[in-house]
Amino acid sequence: MRSGRAVLEAEVRELVRRRGIDPVTEQGTVRRLVDEALGDYLDRTLTTDLPTLVDPLADARAVFDSVAGFGPLQPFLDDSSIEEIWINEPGRVFVARRGRSELTTLVLTADEVAQLVERMLRTSGRRLDLSTPFVDAMLPDGSRLHVVIPSITRRHMAVNIRKFVLGLGSLEELVSVGSLTEQAARFLDASVVAGLNVLVAGGTQSGKTTMLNALCNAIPARERIVTVEEVFELQPSGPDVVAMQTRQANLEGSGEIPLRRLVKEALRMRPSRLIVGEVRQEECLDLLVALNSGLPGMCTLHANSAREALVKMCTLPLLAGENVTAGFVVPTVAASVDLVVHLGSDAAGHRFVREIVGVTGRVEGDVIEITDLFVRHGGRLERREGFPPHPERYEAAGVDLIRTLGRAAPAMLAREA
Repeated sequence: MRSGRAVLEAEVRELVRRRGIDPVTEQGTVRRLVDEALGDYLDRTLTTDLPTLVDPLADARAVFDSVAGFGPLQPFLDDSSIEEIWINEPGRVFVARRGRSELTTLVLTADEVAQLVERMLRTSGRRLDLSTPFVDAMLPDGSRLHVVIPSITRRHMAVNIRKFVLGLGSLEELVSVGSLTEQAARFLDASVVAGLNVLVAGGTQSGKTTMLNALCNAIPARERIVTVEEVFELQPSGPDVVAMQTRQANLEGSGEIPLRRLVKEALRMRPSRLIVGEVRQEECLDLLVALNSGLPGMCTLHANSAREALVKMCTLPLLAGENVTAGFVVPTVAASVDLVVHLGSDAAGHRFVREIVGVTGRVEGDVIEITDLFVRHGGRLERREGFPPHPERYEAAGVDLIRTLGRAAPAMLAREA
């Protein structure tokens, strides 16, 4: 015999079908429908042999999640303290809370996982099959979905949902949570206004996209921003913004639009700023060419330090072809990247700026020279003695660079002496 919850869910689904309601786009309507169906069901249980509901409110929530949400995963998606959800196998569902992973008590079946993935992909226009065993997609709430299917995985689908909640949309908000100091925030804000090219680097879940979004929101409102990403994540607040994301190939194997193509197309759209969500492959070459032509831009990159971020920027363009050499790439990186902001996190999951370095533009023996502007020491981001390149750009933007940077920390000067 079916449970009361199952009967209620079947009735709600039938009502949704009859009334032609789209559960994804009309969630408010579905919620009212569930409330009406619940009231009617409770009335009928008094005079019929319908199975009773042990907890009507919990049952109604579960029905709504199943019909208009993502079923048993929806409570995790609604929990603001959870940053990421992943499924290694149907009986092992994990979440990350403040940087730490937890094994949940949720147990699914293989069919339930497959149905959830199918529902998540329904609105994305992306597909998952034997010819395309990987997929990156965005959920309606902005969360990022990544799925891998067997036989790439051993037995079960591997599902990752990285929730993307832009709670921190400005440099001031990052200061308020201790990610960087007011002095460093003022300098980064001035650097963006002055049109310097900024590379945001760090490890996974170190807050790179959040930092890049905060930097984007420091761009003057008069400027036209074009963003290119694999999946939409950035949300610049400017009035003149065009956002583009990649597209995978169709069933015939055609129609793919990679990130490299988007970077090239963005240059035809009269951008004042070019923002690349993350560079991972040969699109780095096209970004460097754009930055070297005088177009201000920013991007993120996975790296363990600011120095390694520059080394990686010199390596990725080599993937574009044999005719691209380090002799061209290294000086181009040195001339194109102005600042590197490197992020990290501690064992408790707190994210912060580890260092901000300036790129002088000079190269010695294939090594790009950098100068330390801010370095974290003793749990605090401290000012060093270095200065950023292009002081004339700060002056043109009306920025007093000496006053904005301030003096180096006395303790730092003592150590250097």
